[in-house]
Amino acid sequence: MNWQEICADPCLHDLPYRIELNERGQILMSPVRLYHSAFQGEIIRYLTQLIDGGKAFPEFAIATAKGTKVADVVWCSDTLWQQIKNLAESSVAPEICVEVLSAANTAEEMLEKRRLYFMRGAEEVWICDQDGTMQFFAAAGEIAHSNLVPAFPKHIEL
Repeated sequence: MNWQEICADPCLHDLPYRIELNERGQILMSPVRLYHSAFQGEIIRYLTQLIDGGKAFPEFAIATAKGTKVADVVWCSDTLWQQIKNLAESSVAPEICVEVLSAANTAEEMLEKRRLYFMRGAEEVWICDQDGTMQFFAAAGEIAHSNLVPAFPKHIEL
């Protein structure tokens, strides 16, 4: 199965789960808790307030070498958005890709997602843990704060 088929399948439209594809085209579904959505909303709110010249989006499909991954939040420059806005999934990762952790996520999974997003052109990947602590990464490794959004808080309160 590919991402376009998933998007077109009416049986999958209203699932209360996050859907991704692995490298074999198999659907992966992960339920999320309410705090997950709340952190997504807060991250989008901060991005909208703190950085210009782009847009913040939730649940953003990115075609990677290991299937379609869906970043919980992204910030995409206006220039990149004009190039990809009509696609079912983006072949280019937005400048900032954010993952909100759930209890089921492993360190290995997040390391792999960071690697995949950087391979597709992300400039930074952020991780929000279950208590709202933010970690920021550039391709070379962890950084103390975002270089793209230096004022972004290191902890988010709900």
